[in-house]
Amino acid sequence: MNLIHFNPFREMDSLVSRFRQDWDGDFNLQNFTQSDWTPPVDINESDKEFLITVEVPQIDKDDIKVRVQDGMLSISGERKYENEDKKAHRIERFYGSFQRTFKLPENVKEDLIHADHKNGVLYLTLPKSKESTPALLDIKIH
Repeated sequence: MNLIHFNPFREMDSLVSRFRQDWDGDFNLQNFTQSDWTPPVDINESDKEFLITVEVPQIDKDDIKVRVQDGMLSISGERKYENEDKKAHRIERFYGSFQRTFKLPENVKEDLIHADHKNGVLYLTLPKSKESTPALLDIKIH
């Protein structure tokens, strides 16, 4: 499984871009609170499986979609801002839709992937198939 490193500059570019869009007109707090965000993900491996842990606080399990297609695992959902009728003094959390996509290793049993949602954390268990060890071949040099 490939690891993707967090890039803080990508997030900063997005924030600066939204700020510039609002600078010329009326400042709209909704543009900041309803922005796309990326939930943090941990990926661990054991002899039998991969475990993907995704932080998705305040998102109901029915609002999260997990799909596997063409060797790719896709996790998507949305966290909605629910206090639109109240005056906000500070908003530091991100809202809006998200999507994370991962290329699956060839040794994952895609039809046996299992998902659990507990206390704002999504746990994906990806069982491994039995890997056949390649035969040892001595190649004669001519």
